[in-house]
Amino acid sequence: MGFIDVIKEQARKNKKTIVLPETEDRRTYEAVAQILKEGTANIILVGSEEAVKKGSEGLDITGAAVVDPATSEKTQSYIDKLVELRSKKGMTPEQAKDILLKNYLYYGVMMVKMGDADGMVSGACHSTADTLRPCLQILKTKPGTKLVSAFFLMIVPDCEYGADGTFVFSDCGLVQDPTPEELAAIAASSADSFRQLVGKEPIVAMLSHSSMGSAKHALVDKVAEATKIAKEQNPDLKLDGELQLDAAIVPSVGSSKAPGSEVAGKANVLIFPNLDAGNIGYKLVQRLAKAEAYGPITQGIAKPVNDLSRGCSAEDIVGVVAITAVQCQAEN
Repeated sequence: MGFIDVIKEQARKNKKTIVLPETEDRRTYEAVAQILKEGTANIILVGSEEAVKKGSEGLDITGAAVVDPATSEKTQSYIDKLVELRSKKGMTPEQAKDILLKNYLYYGVMMVKMGDADGMVSGACHSTADTLRPCLQILKTKPGTKLVSAFFLMIVPDCEYGADGTFVFSDCGLVQDPTPEELAAIAASSADSFRQLVGKEPIVAMLSHSSMGSAKHALVDKVAEATKIAKEQNPDLKLDGELQLDAAIVPSVGSSKAPGSEVAGKANVLIFPNLDAGNIGYKLVQRLAKAEAYGPITQGIAKPVNDLSRGCSAEDIVGVVAITAVQCQAEN
């Protein structure tokens, strides 16, 4: 059984309700048909009955709930709540109504906020900023979390490294140039996400172009400082750095470049020094190694809301919905 099959099986055990607001995209409907067939989540689609019927033509999405913001009896309560939440920013009832009737991402987030959905998945035809802005404005960050970050679950076929080819790559989608403190926080959140979704012990490598001082540069100093902070804040976590990628995952290289490290050559959680490295790294592995890449999956938001790459397939949406459902289970 593959990794995503395990996630789907877990999702089926305690089915959660996920809202999909991108009803203008055919991939959404193709994914919904598969999700309902596999029984991994209950689905809410935000849009008019007419638009949903037209968009899903030829597909069986029987069982998906359709909520039209223009006619839903709950829209007024969402308007009132949005005004309350954003009153300090000058939000008026007229503005709130306009946003919720025109921007379905905001409507979906309000459904999660009000408990009418457990989580949301978006991003097939919206930028990461568009997807996360309403989350940060309405849901806020999870208590005890210093920042919101994003990771990819990478499933590399025929790979002996990581957890049988399974890795968390972070941050690959959100924090552009993290400070040492932010990098340490990303590492801690990513370790928790790996443990939650993969069910194995996280082994965290703080990546760099240097291994244990082999190069001297301010960029190396940043990762070394982040490693120090992360170790101090998470003394029980297997975490080390700075490490080059080969030293992090290849046992023979790790023992040579970082002798005595409990992480070198064994890492399954890879923390990239900035968004350039992370985004390039995950796409290289996805395209050249034919890896499955699920994400960017967010961590640190008060409720599970996940982003999609705009180049995603319907199958990718199916996988991210299952992952989101499992994250929702952990919220209970």
